Amino acid sequence: MRRFVQALSDPGAGWPAGVAAALAQLPAHYNVSKSGFAGVVLSQAGRWLVGSMAWGLVPSWEPAPSTRYSTQTARLERAPRSRLYRRAWAQRRCIVPMNGYYKWDRETQPRQPHFIQAADGGVLVAAGLWSLWGEEAGTPFWSFALLTRANAAIPAPLVPDGPCFLPVARIGEWLLGDARGGQSLLARMPQPRLESWPVSRRVADRRLDDYTLLEPVSANADFDRILLPPDERDPDLDDDLDDDA
Repeated sequence: MRRFVQALSDPGAGWPAGVAAALAQLPAHYNVSKSGFAGVVLSQAGRWLVGSMAWGLVPSWEPAPSTRYSTQTARLERAPRSRLYRRAWAQRRCIVPMNGYYKWDRETQPRQPHFIQAADGGVLVAAGLWSLWGEEAGTPFWSFALLTRANAAIPAPLVPDGPCFLPVARIGEWLLGDARGGQSLLARMPQPRLESWPVSRRVADRRLDDYTLLEPVSANADFDRILLPPDERDPDLDDDLDDDA
């Protein structure tokens, strides 16, 4: 998973007081990519907070607000033990509401992107972890990662693996629960029914960010590889290096 959509003009019902209104005011983004900013919900000192964070968790021990590691996603079964995510797992959990996300079909050449959303068109709520870099130096940088797991609800021919979703009614269990129970909670959580359709390979261009990226195309219709300047290329998309793509 390397791209998702967050355009929450109608976040739906069941959110804690004030959260839905805050989500509805977030800027709409149709192509959130690595290091891009998105709205994140967390709970601190008994208060619900909605803020903007960069996608790609930067551990607090890094010397700069960046990391050489691929930290957009973290495997549910590995995150609690990982040096990258241990502290966040124990103390800093979040959820990221989204309309859906893009996933590449590995069996086509070139690889064909699909957009995945809830079958009922509702908002999906993904479990995540957050980090705060530079707090002591007075230069705070907020970032997050999304947790992933096997998910048989993902339509074929896409690999059945993706974000850990949970219903709005149960976000408190994830955000406020104990560290040991969190893994079991997400592993056992029933996943929503999903649907998908092929979309244009234009989504690989992180400079594009509009609703037309969601329009269906015939599978493999736009076969030409998108040529971007070297500093705009996304090798993870071209080479499909991500296990969770």
